[in-house]
Amino acid sequence: MNNLNEKEKMLSGKIYDATDELLMEEREKVKDMCFEYNQLQPSKIEERKSLIKKLFGKTTENFHIEQPFYCDYGYNIEIGENFYINVNVVILDCAKVTFGDNVFIAPNCGFYTAGHPFDVEQRNKALEYAYPITIGNNVWIGAGCSILPGVTIGDNTVIGAGSVVTKDIPANVLAVGNPCRVIRKI
Repeated sequence: MNNLNEKEKMLSGKIYDATDELLMEEREKVKDMCFEYNQLQPSKIEERKSLIKKLFGKTTENFHIEQPFYCDYGYNIEIGENFYINVNVVILDCAKVTFGDNVFIAPNCGFYTAGHPFDVEQRNKALEYAYPITIGNNVWIGAGCSILPGVTIGDNTVIGAGSVVTKDIPANVLAVGNPCRVIRKI
């Protein structure tokens, strides 16, 4: 029988217990790192980059993440070259969140890999699931967008401000709305 621990369940897209001791310890460590990051003076660019490199699973040389920034685990976040996040972005990275090259994220966006079961008994036991999010190359995500579990956004796409992305969005389009849908090709 294959007995996965809660972290292995989380990373494999299975229902897991979010109150697991190891997961809670990892989140607390990352909360401390995010707090430290958000308290650094904005002009301390190299110190900020160094902390993000320790926090994220994969970084490049050319990236900038404005403060404040928050995430759950950090090690599930991978960013491409020429990556930019504006202020007040949250990445709940219980599953992998991958960003391509030349991705620009406006203020107040959220990337949420975690979800909760509809079954009230499971939900009340702090059970969750997590599905990866993948953002292609040359993507611009407008202010106040929510990207939900399991979503892929294709290359060269623009997501309009305020969108709630619940399903995959193809490459080379402008998409907007709640739920987000393709408006036109670009």
